[in-house]
Amino acid sequence: MNPLYVGIDVSSKSNVVYLMLPDGSKHSNFSVANSHDGSTQLVKRILSAIKSLSLDTVIIGLEATSVYGDNLVYFLREDATLVPYDKKIHVLNPKQVKNFKEAYNDLPKNDYVDSYVIADCLRFGRINKEVYQSDYRYKALQNLTRARFFAVQNLVKEKQRFINVLFKKYSTMTQEKVFGDTFSTTALAVYEEFESAEALASMDLQELTDFIMEKGKNRFPNPDAVAKAIQKAARSSYRLPKTVNDSVNQVLSISITSIKALDAQIKEFDKAIKAQMELLPNVLTSIPGIGPVYSAGIIAEIGDINRFPSQAQLGKYAGLAWTQNQSGDFEAENTKLIQSGNRFLKYYLCEGALSLVKCDT
Repeated sequence: MNPLYVGIDVSSKSNVVYLMLPDGSKHSNFSVANSHDGSTQLVKRILSAIKSLSLDTVIIGLEATSVYGDNLVYFLREDATLVPYDKKIHVLNPKQVKNFKEAYNDLPKNDYVDSYVIADCLRFGRINKEVYQSDYRYKALQNLTRARFFAVQNLVKEKQRFINVLFKKYSTMTQEKVFGDTFSTTALAVYEEFESAEALASMDLQELTDFIMEKGKNRFPNPDAVAKAIQKAARSSYRLPKTVNDSVNQVLSISITSIKALDAQIKEFDKAIKAQMELLPNVLTSIPGIGPVYSAGIIAEIGDINRFPSQAQLGKYAGLAWTQNQSGDFEAENTKLIQSGNRFLKYYLCEGALSLVKCDT
């Protein structure tokens, strides 16, 4: 193998490139725009170097830098001009590059130096295979599962803010958890449609019961008892000054709109994820507690399982590995969990494990 090493430092506007020869010497160093035209220029420069030096392999590396390198990876994979050569693309963990750079104690910090370090990391690094997901089906699924993940996180935060504000209006109702589901349709209707705790407390009990039956679509087995519990909680809740109460009502109303919108988003993501999952093999749902959401999240982040030669390496990729503390004859039994790893995969594996514990007798 006679390779050309290509280190690329990616940013939102430009890509700084370092072309390194097999012996570690410099061929060239340049910058191109992070665009289709800029990537076309990059490939031409790579191709020119390969032909002029009679090389047969090109090894390309770039750091995982937010979303800025994704389009470049797609471009390099699909570009036909590099097909005749043995091409490998590595998306490197920034921590790996940072640790490698520490071996050079006299290097400044700039984009050109970073591209050199990446190229040299490719030359020295123990990188056995392309680490990006070459099957676009997994990447498409990952886009959906990660978007759903953030939507769920936003929903959790919005609900927590809502509960904090709700305490101001109905302090006792939140303490005693009158509703089994704080965010059920009936509960949200009570929070939003009654002006104050005082208005709810003084309402005719039969009217409140009818309201509960209507909003709950007659699903409550004992709506009269629910109405009494609501009214009791409303009577013992704090009374707010009108100006403060009006502002609280506005905040609750806007928050309810946000919660409903996020719920609708998550349902749409679930439909899209279900459609994408039909294109992929899935045996994870045969495990008790692992449903369509967790299985999709796990599969999206792992991709082709053959990317990982062992279970230990997969665990490390997920951040589920422990540091070693050993010296001489001593080895600590209790060590810390590593701080690196794929946080999305770690989340789905941990949540899936908890769900398994609940479902497996």
